[in-house]
Amino acid sequence: QLVASGGGSVQAGGSLRLSCSASGLTYSTYYMAMAWFLHAPGKELEGVASIDDDGSTCYADSVKGRFTISKDVGKNTLFLQMNSLRPEDTAMYSCAADYRRPPMKTIAPMSWYKYWGQGTQVTVSS
Repeated sequence: QLVASGGGSVQAGGSLRLSCSASGLTYSTYYMAMAWFLHAPGKELEGVASIDDDGSTCYADSVKGRFTISKDVGKNTLFLQMNSLRPEDTAMYSCAADYRRPPMKTIAPMSWYKYWGQGTQVTVSS
């Protein structure tokens, strides 16, 4: 089970840190590829960032240099540090995970991941 939290309302230029807590898993998140996705109203689901079991990361162009994905394997938690937030970052953010390594160097689609969590809302005002 994946549970996302940390969303909220901030002004443009502000920061938020999202968390995705994993529980009930057979093995530690150390062995997992994990990712964050966003779903904005009227738009398709979009991959934001991913991190593989070997620690390699991948980011959407729109968030490069502003967002950082990381995981604390001791706490089985995935994080997304979001800095310099923009109104266009407003969306529901969800996390996903899988024990396989994605077959591509880009962010795998959410449908590829076996485990999904519910979303946490991020609202950025101008």
